[in-house]
Amino acid sequence: MKSAFLIAAPTSGSGKTTIARGLMALLTQKGHKVQPFKCGPDYIDTKFHEAVCGRPSINLDSFMATPEHIRNLFEHYGKDADVCVVEGMMGLFDGYDRDKGSSAEIASILGLPVILVVDAKSASYSMAPLLQGFVNFRKEVHIAGVIFNKVGSEKHFMMLKQVCDDLGIKCFGYLSKSSELEQSSRYLGLDFSEKAENKELIKQIEALVDWESICSTSVRKQRTNSPKAADWQSESSGLRVCCASNSESFCFLYQESINSFASICFFDPEKDVPSLDDIDLLYLPGGYPEKHLEALVRNEACRKAIRDFAERGGRVVAECGGMMYLCEKIINDEGEFPMCGVLPYAITARKADRKLSLGYRRFMLGGKEYRGHEFHYTQFVEKTESVTQVYNAKGEPMPTPVFRYKNVLASYTHLYNI
Repeated sequence: MKSAFLIAAPTSGSGKTTIARGLMALLTQKGHKVQPFKCGPDYIDTKFHEAVCGRPSINLDSFMATPEHIRNLFEHYGKDADVCVVEGMMGLFDGYDRDKGSSAEIASILGLPVILVVDAKSASYSMAPLLQGFVNFRKEVHIAGVIFNKVGSEKHFMMLKQVCDDLGIKCFGYLSKSSELEQSSRYLGLDFSEKAENKELIKQIEALVDWESICSTSVRKQRTNSPKAADWQSESSGLRVCCASNSESFCFLYQESINSFASICFFDPEKDVPSLDDIDLLYLPGGYPEKHLEALVRNEACRKAIRDFAERGGRVVAECGGMMYLCEKIINDEGEFPMCGVLPYAITARKADRKLSLGYRRFMLGGKEYRGHEFHYTQFVEKTESVTQVYNAKGEPMPTPVFRYKNVLASYTHLYNI
């Protein structure tokens, strides 16, 4: 028996990340082994989770993986944990097609109770129809209770608690409105470079949220079998991989992908020259290379080693920032910066050229279906030609190109199944 629950909200910006991270930190400080999870393809919230829990956070995504794989992931990574905390994404029922792919779908697949985080800064009894609607909308999604966020005063909280009493909904407490609890934002999402521990947040969670009741009422039976997590990665499970990785330029990695490889070594393209002998795959994940161009340019030996490896037929997978690094150059408002030169394209990261490309992606190549997620503002300078058509989650064609050069596979899509 173990405690497991999903933190969700009616809308984005309600404070679910703040409360999820606070609960994880508090429970960890209390001596519990906390296994964090994140609904959807997000790479940034998982870094917060890992910082406070001391163990990698695992993505659960019902577009990129089957329900059985999601259940296997949850059981495999949570088997030795005391508490499993899943942070939702967007609003509880927001998915790629109505509620498909939503946090609610993940809760239903795993049979998890939902703790709903509600931003109450401008309402009191008007919360009643909102909560009643969420509780009754999908009976297979069990909302165990509510935490109110941005509460103005004790009197305000008592008014909100009355709503829960009238509806028969468990109220697990609240957080007060405080600038110290606000999470700063930057570029593509939350700022994971700031200090992970927020003492004021943990203090409020302990004092104002009934965290013990959340854990005691969120008990879930573990399956009797012991599933193998990487049930979908038979092709890559035996690979010896060399992976680009550092704090920002190449930092977007699915933990399950890393764990599925037979062996993996890491190098920092800003500082290191990788040894690419005796490997099966060079993996260049996404990140923010456009923010560290001078450092990448200075390490010419690394760029040459990667170019030579690709030219002699070495297998390379490059995603988003990794693909940008393989191109001829990246252009920003300060100038042009030469990259590896494997792909004959230029990428613009100029402010005037910024355009958001966001969403799930899938494509067929070599008889295999690839699935992943795209999220970037940079663009190609020139027209490109793709080796296959890319589609979004609804099956609509997208202009995202996929490149195949020798044994190099590159695109803006962050792949879940390499």
